[in-house]
Order: sequence, then C-alpha cells, then structure tokens
Amino acid sequence: MKENVSMPASCSPPATQCQAAGLLALGALSVLASGLAPLDRADWLIENVLPLALLLGLVLTLRRWRFSLAAYLGILGLLLIHELGAHYTYAKVPYDAWLDTLTGHSLNAWMGWQRNQFDRLVHLSYGLLFTLPIRELLQRQSPLRGGWLVLCTLAMVLATSALYELVEWVGGQYLGDDQAQAFLATQKDPWDAQKDMALALLGSLVCLLGLRIASGKHHATAH
Repeated sequence: MKENVSMPASCSPPATQCQAAGLLALGALSVLASGLAPLDRADWLIENVLPLALLLGLVLTLRRWRFSLAAYLGILGLLLIHELGAHYTYAKVPYDAWLDTLTGHSLNAWMGWQRNQFDRLVHLSYGLLFTLPIRELLQRQSPLRGGWLVLCTLAMVLATSALYELVEWVGGQYLGDDQAQAFLATQKDPWDAQKDMALALLGSLVCLLGLRIASGKHHATAH
C-alpha cells in the first residue's frame, strides 16, 4: 500500500512506517529500562515527562507525518543518553568510575574537572542529535531554505534549550531542596543554564556544518 507522506523534493526521504515504529519502540523500552531501580524514583518520573510526551506525539503522527531515518536515529540516541541520566540522576552518572575501571585513568582528573559533567554531555547531544529533526520540521512545514533555514534551525534549538532551562527553574521552585538539586543538576555552578544553552548551540552548529559538508561532497560526486 502506498504511504501518504508528503514532503518537499529537497527533503530527505521519510523513514518507512516499520523503521519509525521500531525506533520509537526502542525509545519506549529505554524509558522502561531506566525505570528499573533508579537512584531517585521521583527524579526519574520528573525527567521522563518530556520524553514520554515526545514519544506519544511521534506515535500519534506516525501514519501521516514522518521524519527521515537519520532524524529518528538522532532522537533515539538522545533518548538513550537522557535515560542514563534519568536512571542515575544527571549529577551522579558514574562515567568517571566506569572509565577508571576500564582504563585505570580518571577523565575528570585528566581534564581538571571538579564536577560531574554528564549533564553537559546531554545538552551538547541535544544540539548534535536533535538539530536534524528540527531542521526537517522547518523544511517541510515552512518555505524556509538556505541561510534562513539554518538561522531558524539554530534559533529553534537555542529557544527550546532556553525553554527547558525555564522549566527547570520553575519546577525547582516547587520541589524540595534535595529533589530540586537532583532535577536541576547545577552542582553549585551559577552559570549552569548559560553553559547548557551554549553547548546545545555548539552541538547544533557542528551538526549543520556536518550536513553542509556532506551535501557539498554529494553534489561534487553527482557532477
């Protein structure tokens, strides 16, 4: 049966319904897996409000509107990283202990870090992995192309990153001190929100630059 998924000719082809459904199912399984004996059950619940809303929205629109396979892989990659943080809480993911066990070296000591940096990885990954879905959404639902598409994609990434920081701020005001610290994961850094947004913007720039380079190589090969 022919699939009814419309898109501009310049867009990447949409994933098949089976591909999209399979990757979304893996995302849902990652949420369930992270909920097996999490370090902080209340924080796990709070951290999964947005991922579950995202998955639900993607499932409900699956038959009529789909992203490319690469975009779904980016969404799944971001979910897997986020769910690791949801399981341990962002400030307590033991990446340094894991690396020390495997290699006998401490990444924090080598880099001179005084805090757990996993939350920084998640925000950088948001820019790297979620830029493609945002770009495809703008490309299919608006007349934006070229530089304006790039600019508005960056603006959307930065705006949604800032919106998340506002949600953290408002949510943190209504949580107890211990719960707020687990959810916010600022680790006493007064510039935590600004650094998180900067990393999301950096990740988005790297993603768009990579897409530009790949597109240039594709056109060069075609000619």
